[in-house]
Amino acid sequence: MHQYKKLDFWKRSCSFCTSLYSLTSNFPESEKFGLTSQLRRASISIASNIAKGASRKSNKDFSRFLEIAIGSAFEVETQLLISQNLAFINSNELQETTDELTIIIRQMRKFKEMLDNQSC
Repeated sequence: MHQYKKLDFWKRSCSFCTSLYSLTSNFPESEKFGLTSQLRRASISIASNIAKGASRKSNKDFSRFLEIAIGSAFEVETQLLISQNLAFINSNELQETTDELTIIIRQMRKFKEMLDNQSC
């Protein structure tokens, strides 16, 4: 069992989620149950799956949950691109947000690789 609260990518994913809530608060009211909801749920899923995976007994299980978290991160990225296409966010907001997301993904992948190597 891992102490997820000490993992930098978990901390960053929580901070990212908070930032995404602020960003989506400016979305049109008509998107409350659309992109706003989707983005928020997917961003929460990143941090939640890291925590859920850390609670597992094996590195293999943790690695599987990190894969799910990475998938959620790419889901968020896709939804952000759509948000820009719809002019809900500007190019600077997209760049800042995806830059942070890229760092989180990179850190998760590196940690996942380490877990996978320990499982062998």
